[in-house]
Parts: sequence; structure tokens; C-alpha cells
Amino acid sequence: MTKKRKDAESHGNDLLESPEALAAQLSRTEHFIEKNKTLVSVLGGVVAVIIIGFLFGRYYIENQNENAQRDMFQAVYYFEADSLGLALNGDGNNYGFLEIMDSYGMTDAANLASYYTGATYLKLGDYDNALKYLKEFSADDYLIQSRAYALTGDAYMELGKFSDAAGLYERAANYQANDQFSPVYLVKAAIANEKAGSKSDALANYETIVEKYSASTVYQDAVKHVARLEGLQN
Repeated sequence: MTKKRKDAESHGNDLLESPEALAAQLSRTEHFIEKNKTLVSVLGGVVAVIIIGFLFGRYYIENQNENAQRDMFQAVYYFEADSLGLALNGDGNNYGFLEIMDSYGMTDAANLASYYTGATYLKLGDYDNALKYLKEFSADDYLIQSRAYALTGDAYMELGKFSDAAGLYERAANYQANDQFSPVYLVKAAIANEKAGSKSDALANYETIVEKYSASTVYQDAVKHVARLEGLQN
């Protein structure tokens, strides 16, 4: 044990065991505070401002998110009804997805509006804007996040960027992989890889389905494609 550590432990024991030593320490602390009133006050004020700012910011964001979710209800309805212009731009009384993002940035609802905006532009055939907004979206929910990756892949496919599309489909398939959606995304990845001229990667996609997703509805087709692609390699 070093001398410094021994001295520190000894000092600590003195404070615990000696009321006089503790009183002396308190006196020195009071003297420091008295001598540095301005500094202590400033530091205390800064800490108070930080705490109040944090609490207010959290309350404000939560309140904004509730308002955004309420205002987005009609836009989602329009999206599901394929009234895509109204979904994007609103109807004069209700916000569209673009206004939700502008008015409620940094909220979860605005983030979700990015997903819907990208999906809307994809339906409209505006693939560049579809990519822009789908890439801005991020979520922990594996269903919607993997769906966003797949839609991004769809946009790349429409633009003829097959390698990029295959990468997004594979990302969708591997994001918290599951029996229901991963095989479907792997089929899309295989198609994109074949279009990109990468038959070996397409074969790997189908082989993954055969090896891991034998209960899938696309399993039998995957078996056929594995045989076909292996034949092309021989």
C-alpha cells in the first residue's frame, strides 16, 4: 500500500471516529463556500439550468410527439386508401406527412412519417425521393425496419441498381431474421443478384432458404433455383 493511500485511509478514519476532526472538516468546507460565494452560486445556477432544461426538453418532445401522432392519423388513412397526394401534402385541414416532418422534427412520429413518405413516393414512382426518406427512417421494431430496408431495395430495383437492391434485401432478411419475412426478402435478393450478374450470390440466397427456412412457402421454389443455378455453374 502506498503512503498516499495510507494517509487517505487514516484521514477518513479520523473523520469517522473523531467528532472534532469532522467538525474541523465541516468548518473548512463552510469557509471555502463563504470565500467563494460567487463561484458556488454560478455553478449551482448552471447545474439548475441544465436539469430544468433537460426536464423541459423531455416534456416538450413527449408533448410534441403526442400532437404529431394525433395529426398524422388522417395522413395514414389517406395512405392506406391510396390517396397519395393527400397523404403527402394534407387536405387543407389535416397535415400530410411532409408537414408532420417539418412541424414535429425529432419526434418519433416525424421519424415514422419519413417511412410513410418514402413508401408514398415509391408508389408514385418517384424513386429518388423514396430513397431519400426511407434512408432517413430508423426504428427498433424489426418488422417495420426490415420492411423499410426492403422498400429501399425496391426503389433501387426500379432505378436499375441491382447490386444495391440485393444488398438492401439481404439486410432486410438478416435484420432480426424470422421465418415469416426473411425467406421472402432472400428471394428478392436472389432475383436482384441474378439481374446484377452475380449468380453465385443468388445461389447463396436460395441455399440459405433451403438450409434455414424449410417451412417457408418459398422453400420448394428455392430448392428448384438451387438446382438450376448449380447446373449453370457446372
